Amino acid sequence: KQLRWEELDAWLTPNDRFFAVGHYGFPKIDPKDWTLTVDGLVRQLLTITRDQLMALPRRDVVYTMECAGNRGFPFFIGGIGTARWVGTPLAPVLEQAGIRNGGIEVVFYGADTGEEQVRDIKVQAPFARSMSIAEAMNPNLLLCYEMNGVPLPQAHGFPLRLIAPGWYGVANV
Repeated sequence: KQLRWEELDAWLTPNDRFFAVGHYGFPKIDPKDWTLTVDGLVRQLLTITRDQLMALPRRDVVYTMECAGNRGFPFFIGGIGTARWVGTPLAPVLEQAGIRNGGIEVVFYGADTGEEQVRDIKVQAPFARSMSIAEAMNPNLLLCYEMNGVPLPQAHGFPLRLIAPGWYGVANV
């Protein structure tokens, strides 16, 4: 469903009219079974449940997100929207895990997976994006679980998505 600007009557884009791009679909996730894992070059493996995450300091931001593919093509216009996102800052979670020397990037993996061609081999891979550690430690990045006053809708990453102001929508895994 394409956004029709002339039908908007508020600054915030309603969730059901906010663009959604599912690179590998929109997986259904049971929040009771879901955890966030921070691993790799960290001092300690960190696994956080949804309830634990929601108990961390809460912050909200009004942020306009735009799809990198929002170029006005007739088949895709309106790949932009503004919402009130609520979650917890990412930096303290990374600090708790303790990034080790040698770490250079933070990779964010989605729950959605799809087939990718790597040279001449087809592999199943999760949707992922990365940014430098310095960029990931920006205090404006949030691990969000709420959009416009309600739990994050499935098409927008339920139960959790990264909100990275200043980045195109694709980086908001």
